[in-house]
Amino acid sequence: MGICTSLPSTNQYRRIQLIVGEGHPKLHYNLFRLASPPVLLSLFPLCAASRLIENMDASVDPCDNFYQYACGGWLKKNIIPETSSRYSTFDILRDELEVILKGVLEKTVEGEAAALTKAKTLYKSCTNESLIELRGGAPLLDMLPDVFEWPVAVDNWETNYGETWRLENVIAKLNEKYGTQLLVNFFVGTDDRDSNSYIIHVALCEQESFFEHPSSPHRDLQNYMVWRFVMNMVVGLSRSYRDTRKAFRKALSGTTSEAAVWRQCALYVNNNMDNAVGRLYVQEAFSEKSKELMIKDIREVFISNLHDLTWMDAETKKAAEEKVSRPAVGGGVGGVGGYRLPQPKGIVYNELSIVLYSCCTILLLTLSFFNSTLLVFCRWVTGAAVVNAFYSSSKNQIVFPAGILQPPFFSKGQAKSLNYGGIGMVIGHEITHGFDDNGRNYDKDGDLKDWWTPDSTDRFLDLSKCIVNQYGNFSWDLANGLHLNGNNTLGENIADNGGIRQAYQAYKNYVEEHGEEPSLPGIDLSHNQLFFLNFAQVWCGTHRPEQAINSIKVDVHSPGKFRVLGSLQNFPEFAKAFNCNKNSYMVPANICRVW
Repeated sequence: MGICTSLPSTNQYRRIQLIVGEGHPKLHYNLFRLASPPVLLSLFPLCAASRLIENMDASVDPCDNFYQYACGGWLKKNIIPETSSRYSTFDILRDELEVILKGVLEKTVEGEAAALTKAKTLYKSCTNESLIELRGGAPLLDMLPDVFEWPVAVDNWETNYGETWRLENVIAKLNEKYGTQLLVNFFVGTDDRDSNSYIIHVALCEQESFFEHPSSPHRDLQNYMVWRFVMNMVVGLSRSYRDTRKAFRKALSGTTSEAAVWRQCALYVNNNMDNAVGRLYVQEAFSEKSKELMIKDIREVFISNLHDLTWMDAETKKAAEEKVSRPAVGGGVGGVGGYRLPQPKGIVYNELSIVLYSCCTILLLTLSFFNSTLLVFCRWVTGAAVVNAFYSSSKNQIVFPAGILQPPFFSKGQAKSLNYGGIGMVIGHEITHGFDDNGRNYDKDGDLKDWWTPDSTDRFLDLSKCIVNQYGNFSWDLANGLHLNGNNTLGENIADNGGIRQAYQAYKNYVEEHGEEPSLPGIDLSHNQLFFLNFAQVWCGTHRPEQAINSIKVDVHSPGKFRVLGSLQNFPEFAKAFNCNKNSYMVPANICRVW
């Protein structure tokens, strides 16, 4: 088993054993008293090499199936937990983040900011299982009359409500008081045509045909609306009520049990008080040095590649360069600056009163509160305690929360080849989102405006069709051989292809300026090869069949396997790094490229 799950802290005695993989000698490192951070930094190459080797399957030819070569070891040793519908590198990092959140939310600190105390109180209430069990289903049952009852669960519903029932009243009550949006989605956001203005957006979130042809009886609609509401609320009820979801959850995603209550509560508090939880996480687990990313390097590569494109005319190139050069792009890293207590004037959480109730009562309290304060403040597009990255088209802003700034994505002590293959590719991915099939419709200010010439638009659409067809031809064994939906995943696929190209070129520029890096111990791969290996291992993962089928229908991302295969098939530098011949699977006859 691998041992580099955590580095020993300074002034500890610790024995570190690095196992470099099957068929290789076991390297033992006896570390005596560790006296300084530089000694700790020297362990990073060992741990990185251990992780890379454990996850890969060196018996596979990388030119035949690079995903299996990179992730075969990971797939062999990782089993999907019964609580999950899928399992991946991302999920492992998120599990570890939730453990950190559990620690900080359970820790009592004298004199801390009121918002942080409120987050901890909310978590304590959510995990108060004895009170939750004692109250059973009462919190929900007490609410149902307020939302015009659940017809299937009461007698004479038509007599009591049939004459006064109105769909718009149900939608308004569920949204305004309980934060549950059904049929119609209301939210406050920037005006697409003027990013400096905020408006109320109203969107149909499901069943558009109903509004064209309202053919459903009142009773059926009310049953449906309340069923959806109950499914949201039942998470805060006693176990006997929560268990009623088992069959539905099994059919939809393949899971047979639910996550531990503390995990559900850590996520709930993080989702609803992300500013406060983000601060707690940053204080506990985030280093200021992690903000030193290679955003500038990768943005310069994007601009350089832009100048070399033959399909885009000069006028559109100029506008594209202005867009990618905007200060907002690359402005959000880590969340240290962006996750002070909410602005303006730190008042947002002041109006939130939290006492020790059962989870369901607290859930309703916070949903109602946050739903009523949407107009009070603006923030980044996410909290800090998140393992992900984001691009906002209306802000023309990329954001890298603190949660993703860790290995395998990034570490100050990690080889540059791994950093560029990890977070570097993510940076390029998010930058490219500003120029995918959706992001390209917004200008440098985040306004919905056509800044393309007709000729460049036509050429973009033609090149995009190549990617649609390429990914649409992939069939997925975990989804009973179904083909991917190349149209649904186009934006993410464009971003993947642009991201890997830009990150690799940025790494090559780094080497040209600073020289080659020292080899990693125990792994016979060049740093060019390690770049691609770390990129691929970010996407190691597997799905249950039910979830795989569902994800093809609704997910805008291709499965991790095809994010690796598709983008590397389109990038000749990969084949060059691994000396692949032209007949290899990873070297197709035709390649697709937009950016």
